[in-house]
Parts: sequence; structure tokens; C-alpha cells
Amino acid sequence: MIQVHYFTFNAFRENTYILSDHTKECVIIDPGCHTDVEKRILKKFIEDNKLKVKLLLNTHCHIDHVLGNQFVKTTYKVPLWIHALEETPLRSVQVYAPIYGVPDYEPAEVEGFISEKDTIHFGESSLQVLFVPGHSVGHLAFYSAENKFCISGDVLFNGSIGRTDLPGGNYDTLMNSIFNVIYALPDNTTVYCGHGEPTSVAHEKKFNPFCAIEV
Repeated sequence: MIQVHYFTFNAFRENTYILSDHTKECVIIDPGCHTDVEKRILKKFIEDNKLKVKLLLNTHCHIDHVLGNQFVKTTYKVPLWIHALEETPLRSVQVYAPIYGVPDYEPAEVEGFISEKDTIHFGESSLQVLFVPGHSVGHLAFYSAENKFCISGDVLFNGSIGRTDLPGGNYDTLMNSIFNVIYALPDNTTVYCGHGEPTSVAHEKKFNPFCAIEV
């Protein structure tokens, strides 16, 4: 069984996820840790739980989701995997980070590209890769059918949806990703969002003011 733990980091209140199973192997998704305190919190959790970091994943590469990429890569000597369409957005963070009050951003190199054709493996667990663009051009989500959860990044939130006014965003594309990919998952799927509290597919289908449907 996959254990899902998350921390809320940085000024954007971004959720950083650590997924592990009984083997103690884990993956880190969207490390937003930026300050020394945040980095220590992440590191202490991994040490206290005797976890072995195998892989670093980004759902997408906006600044709030990648601030800790280089820290994780350097500390745990693991590769960074993203969708190929997110490589340009990732490289652009270095340019605009000072505008967001982050003059000390550390860029991270990408080791591999993943798409919806791929499956992520760690320990004795796996994650299905979902392609859900709209908030960003190469946005991914990570789904476990066995454990009934989806790491959705900034596609779908508890009572809201991802913004589409940033470069690479498109409202119609985002809604297509929600209706045809996220909402295609079982209703009892827990949705772990890039910001805010977790929700479920069933709850958002019924109550989300931006994308509720008749069920």
C-alpha cells in the first residue's frame, strides 16, 4: 500500500508530496521547499521514516512546484523526470524567479521525459502517468488504481480549478483534462491537489462550482 504524505511549502502554499511503500522506497513529487527550514523539514521526515528516495517527479514546472528540485537532486542523487513539453517552462523559471522575490533560485537539469504511455515504479508500487494539460502545456498527474488516489497538481482543486492565464494555459484544454481524464477515474478516487486540501472525484463532480456535472 502506498503511503501519501504532503507538506505545504513556500509563499505560494504549494503541496509537496512524498509517496512510499513498505519497502521504504519513495518518490518525491513537486518539491516546493525553498527556505532552509523547509528543506530541513523534508529531510527530517525522510530520515525519521528511513526512506530511500528513488525518483523526483514534477507534475508541471511552474516556480512554486520546482523550487526544491535541485535540493532533492543534490541531497539524494536522484534523477528528475518531467513531460518534454515542460522543459521550456522549467528553464524559464530562472529568468522570472527574481520577479517573484526568489533571487536565489537554483535551476535543476532534467534526466528524463515521461508521458501518458509510461508507468512509474518504486518499491513494489506503481503509478500510472496521466496527461492533463490546460494549466500548463505538459501537465501530468499520477494515478494509483490500487490505492485509489491521484496526484493532480494544479488541474483540479477542492472547490476550484487551475488557472489558465499563465503561459501555456488554455481553459478549454483544462476542462477537457478534467472531464475526460480526471472525471474518468472512479468516483471514490482521492484527489491530492497542488494547493489546498485533498478532495475526491465524486465530491468535485457534485459540488465544484467550475466543473460540477450531473451524476
